[in-house]
Amino acid sequence: MTLSNTAHRICVLIPTYNNAKTLKRVVDGVLQYISDVYVINDGSTDETRHILSEYPNVHVLHQERNQGKGKALLRGFQQALADGFDYAITIDSDGQHYPDDIPVFLAELKVHDEPVLLIGNRDMGQDGIPRKSSFGNRFSNFWFWFETGIKLDDTQSGYRMYPLEHLPKHLFTNKFEFEIEIIVRTAWNGVLVKNVPVKVLYDPQERVSHFRPFRDFTRISILNTVLVIITLLYIKPRNFFRKLKKKASSNS
Repeated sequence: MTLSNTAHRICVLIPTYNNAKTLKRVVDGVLQYISDVYVINDGSTDETRHILSEYPNVHVLHQERNQGKGKALLRGFQQALADGFDYAITIDSDGQHYPDDIPVFLAELKVHDEPVLLIGNRDMGQDGIPRKSSFGNRFSNFWFWFETGIKLDDTQSGYRMYPLEHLPKHLFTNKFEFEIEIIVRTAWNGVLVKNVPVKVLYDPQERVSHFRPFRDFTRISILNTVLVIITLLYIKPRNFFRKLKKKASSNS
């Protein structure tokens, strides 16, 4: 059964790179809930192209070479926005996310009148979650709070719903750190960012992760350093003067 939200046009974006083992299961699961699906094939060298050829009603965007998850998502955002969609749900193709959690995002969206960016909140304490993933998430949560003042339990989940019209127009990162930059800068734009509960599956027999611990953690650390500097030198002073201006106008 396909679900819809009468107030918004919603699609699903699936970035994928060499996840042939799980891709079909993810696409089939998503199609049970939403019919407008984009798969961004980020230069896969496995059976991905063949698998996607079996889905004539899925919008497939091929990138000839691997450019990184951020670039794949950005291309998907741009195409979805050009096609008239208001929100895009992103789901990873490695099988860790459950498509039957899509209604959780749709239900939460219905209670908000203002734009909102939703991030799936995984139970990082469950059995099978790698300790490095749990630590990385706590690390990311802390810096997101420092940079935005918003406390979240999960800032690294790729299972999200984005308000397409309210995303930053230009982003500077294109790998895994893209997903940190985009939520911080969207929050800086005044968009509500919050968690919704989702399930997660870590299956070492099927899951193919392209996260490179040293290189990608270094990229994330550099990004957070830049974001902290911007927070201290621009965002916090901006917010302070906005509050003063609002207080002055309310007293006049």
